[in-house]
Amino acid sequence: MKTLDIYEELKSNSYPGRGIITGKSKDAKNAVTAYFIMGRSVNSRNRVFTQTKDGIKTEAADPSKLSDPHLIIYSPVRVLGNKTIVTNGDQTDTIYTLMDKQQTFEQSLRNRLYEDDEPNFTPRISSIMHIEDGLYNYAMSIIKSADGNPNCCERFTFTYTDPIAGEGHFIHTYMGDGNPLPSFEGEPKRVLIPDSIDEFTDGLWEALNEDNKVSLFVRYIDIESGEAVTKIVNKYDKV
Repeated sequence: MKTLDIYEELKSNSYPGRGIITGKSKDAKNAVTAYFIMGRSVNSRNRVFTQTKDGIKTEAADPSKLSDPHLIIYSPVRVLGNKTIVTNGDQTDTIYTLMDKQQTFEQSLRNRLYEDDEPNFTPRISSIMHIEDGLYNYAMSIIKSADGNPNCCERFTFTYTDPIAGEGHFIHTYMGDGNPLPSFEGEPKRVLIPDSIDEFTDGLWEALNEDNKVSLFVRYIDIESGEAVTKIVNKYDKV
């Protein structure tokens, strides 16, 4: 698989929807993840990321403009011990709860479907990072309809043991803009990951489509110490 420049990949797609990038910094010191959201409607654009005790949550930038919290208000990131969970929906809580009961990442998602937003049937994308005793691995998942047919639910899990330094994988909800929105196809794309969280955050935010981007979360976790540094960028200010 070709390794892509993540910034050029984002610039070439005006509407990848929501996206997760997970990998390892070039100097091999940090486990890296990023999550962004985009929106086409007033309701979906009316959001910000805010930090919580164990991750982040989405909130309405202006509560008076929130018309439907369904599918847009959730906790994209939660930390369970030495595991960091990143998803595009409330399956974050499903993974957290069931893995806390000793189920695996894949098992915890078996009772979830794609989102109920006909006709798009938006895929549920998820990632989990595991750091222990200086070792790091991660997995990614996508749950989607069969080319827009809701009668068939397709589930794919991809695992990465001892990830290559300077590389990561990118999975997103849509292949591009459209009506209905076409679901992501294939396995996660291999992309380059820099050492600097500032460089990565600035590069991702600049590359996302100006009209459609809403919020961005980036976290670098020291593989040896477990210490994390987080950056959040919101297009809209919270009222």
